[in-house]
Amino acid sequence: MTLILLACACLLAVTLGYVSLCASSPYGDCHKCRGFGFAMKTDRKGRLKRGKPCRRCKGHGKRIRVGRHLYNLWLRVYCDGSDTPAKTRTAKG
Repeated sequence: MTLILLACACLLAVTLGYVSLCASSPYGDCHKCRGFGFAMKTDRKGRLKRGKPCRRCKGHGKRIRVGRHLYNLWLRVYCDGSDTPAKTRTAKG
């Protein structure tokens, strides 16, 4: 029984850690370009040079995390299904 409780506690800790990471930093580095925003190429002399912009992140170097994407989808469905319209933010306040 204690192993099951330990496994549940570890799973809960990992889940809460990922939720807090998605809340504090919703964007992570792109996996394809490693956050540069472009591919690294080498010229004929072997020196690194800038290549084409990354197609996955469109040259920004950042991507949205999976957990944040799922939260955004859930929030959109929740707001579309609720009776009261969502408050829109204006420039005045």
